[in-house]
Amino acid sequence: MKNIVLGLFLAVISFSANAQTTATPVKYTILDASPLDVLYYPLNAVKVKKGDPSMPIIKIVYSRPAKKGREVFGVLEQFDKVWRLGANENTEISFAKTVTIGDKKIKAGTYSLFAIPTKDSWTIIVNKQTDRWGAFSYDEVNDVARVVVPITKTEKVVENFSMTFAESTEGANLFMAWDKTQVMLPIVFKK
Repeated sequence: MKNIVLGLFLAVISFSANAQTTATPVKYTILDASPLDVLYYPLNAVKVKKGDPSMPIIKIVYSRPAKKGREVFGVLEQFDKVWRLGANENTEISFAKTVTIGDKKIKAGTYSLFAIPTKDSWTIIVNKQTDRWGAFSYDEVNDVARVVVPITKTEKVVENFSMTFAESTEGANLFMAWDKTQVMLPIVFKK
């Protein structure tokens, strides 16, 4: 009896191993030129130690296009046109609690982020529509908040579009930079 069970077991393993080597080839996508990145507030929110109950308050998923010697604002990203605030799919921001951006209270949930760059400022847009590519299907009807923020110039060129958070007394400031342009978006919430 043991020999029969052992024989069946070996036959199944042999069949499984053979099936894996003759699988239909799969075509994988090539590496994206604008890599995907994730940003959290607090910045170390996902790196907490076991037993630490703290959770991220804000999460941003975005792609990071590169300058590659190009003129970015006014040329690659045209002034006065809606930009997806990154590359590829819409940049998405998730809030774990109610926040305030500008004068608008925004409920916990996931939203898309867009910007309209000009020479002196960006209009940052929080929009309800998610899971879209680019700004091609952007619809102003779905806007939750719009706030105009001034640009500042960076000392050095920022090669890849980048975001980070800095703590503020009322919540967190979201910094965004690319090329020699930087903006700051205040996000207010109870700590």
